Amino acid sequence: MRPLTHKLVLDTVLAVVGLVAAAFVATTQARTPETAFLTFSRDVALPGAVLPAGSYRFEVVNADSSSDVVRVSSRTGGVTFMGITTQTPRPAGLPDSRPVTFKEAPPDAPIPIVAWYPAGTSIGHLFVYR
Repeated sequence: MRPLTHKLVLDTVLAVVGLVAAAFVATTQARTPETAFLTFSRDVALPGAVLPAGSYRFEVVNADSSSDVVRVSSRTGGVTFMGITTQTPRPAGLPDSRPVTFKEAPPDAPIPIVAWYPAGTSIGHLFVYR
């Protein structure tokens, strides 16, 4: 093979590999995890964590897998909670406008979040308290 032909073949192969890699990155970035921004008017609790009143981002870490890892972070981006959850069906009649369910708590204690239900889904994420 002549050097010019060899270089042309090599350049073509590298260009194709680059296009395939770019398409993979674009596809990966297009998939967004289940995410919700929730605001609480009083302190709430998750297993091992208390979220002071405020706004938080709830997201499934890898929505393409079945790991059910949920990450909760503050508006400033600091991770407040990350844990494995179990899948749970959305209770009949629970509207998208009510994305979490709670346990009862004394008036002066943070309210424990039982489960988070991303908007438009029939399956939620049950937090595991031990």
